[in-house]
Amino acid sequence: MSESRAFCPRCGDPVPDRSASDADEESAVDPLRPGAEVELCDSCYFENFDFVDAPDRIDVRVCAQCGAVYRGNRWVDVGAEDYTDIAIEEVSEALAVHVDVEDVAWQIEPEQIDPNSIRMHSYFTGIVRGTPVEEQVMVPVKMARQTCTRCGRIAGDYYASIVQIRAKGRTPTSEEIERAKEIANTIVADMEATGDRNAFVTETSETDDGLNIKVSTNKIGKKISNKMVEEFGGTVNDAETLVTEDSDGNEVYRVTFAVRLPPYTPGHIIDLADDDGGPVLVRSARGNLKGTRVTTGEHYEASYEEGNSPDARKLGDSDDAVETTVVTVEDENAVQVLDPETYQATTVSRPDYFDPGAETVPVLKSRAGLHILPNENDE
Repeated sequence: MSESRAFCPRCGDPVPDRSASDADEESAVDPLRPGAEVELCDSCYFENFDFVDAPDRIDVRVCAQCGAVYRGNRWVDVGAEDYTDIAIEEVSEALAVHVDVEDVAWQIEPEQIDPNSIRMHSYFTGIVRGTPVEEQVMVPVKMARQTCTRCGRIAGDYYASIVQIRAKGRTPTSEEIERAKEIANTIVADMEATGDRNAFVTETSETDDGLNIKVSTNKIGKKISNKMVEEFGGTVNDAETLVTEDSDGNEVYRVTFAVRLPPYTPGHIIDLADDDGGPVLVRSARGNLKGTRVTTGEHYEASYEEGNSPDARKLGDSDDAVETTVVTVEDENAVQVLDPETYQATTVSRPDYFDPGAETVPVLKSRAGLHILPNENDE
């Protein structure tokens, strides 16, 4: 490194030229020229050199319930396993290394003083102006356990909307109830994964006629309702109720989403009014009701006007079917089976899903007669 014609403005000693090699010495900046850059010598530079800029203390607001950390002006989920992880992260973000230091290496060693106090011992090494430098700093971290906005709302049973799961002319099945709970939890989990801390299920409660789900936002309530109708069919109606005003004087409404599931579910066997085509095994209640005639095996679909609620009476459920013996196949339209109650040979309609080689078949006996149902493997 060559010696320039610059002098340290503090002590007057010559300052080595760091910007030019010996070959370029003649083209070096003239320190006497107006506007020329000057710098301190190494001795004066290191006299006031601060390797690391560290705060005297760090106070961290942590939610005692969920572990969220208050940063800036909001609570943030950090996913830390314990408070030590949080302290390390906070200190790492608070420490600053001088811009002139190269090849920086550092490590942090936490010292737990008590459940809410941690001393963070930090060790730094680096190179500046070709000189190895090192420094050790200790930053005390104080944890202030509080309750975040989300946990406060949950503890206070806050909710913005309620989803009521009901069914027309019946009580929702256990499958529908459990699926509604699963949908609600999945929607909330997905929203939480995107950073939405306002998403939570406040309460689920089963009633004599269905299920009530209280949730934190109207958006969640709408998603749950639409997903239930998408999977099971039915309709959704919503109604707003004024509950209060916010700090700005704006009206705050609570929304009730009333989900009305169809009267028939897959597996029901129904007898349609004013229809002589025979009972129908319901396959789907989404949109128009769809099913299979148990007398012929033909496809059935309700009209647009009837939708998922055609005029009919329920004869039973596929789970009510019992296995009985096939006596003989009479022709392409009829087959004899044993009546599961009287054990007499009875001639019944032969649907096209009937396997002529079968020794037993599932049958349902109802007020409409005896009918062969599809095997589970045929569905």
